[in-house]
Amino acid sequence: MELEGRVNELESRLAFQDDTLQALNDVLVQQQRVVDRLQLQMAAMLKRHEELLGQFESSEEEAPPPHY
Repeated sequence: MELEGRVNELESRLAFQDDTLQALNDVLVQQQRVVDRLQLQMAAMLKRHEELLGQFESSEEEAPPPHY
């Protein structure tokens, strides 16, 4: 009987560990999706920032208006 109880306890622990691992994996997958989305947004923002800097720098190179 003692061996059967120990086996049942181990099976129970294993089942809880499997559930915990699956829950952790689900969270990790969700976080990776968020990280991927944020990386895409950051790349788009950096591109837009460079475009705006390019526009600003090109306007500085223009000659001043005649009233200066």
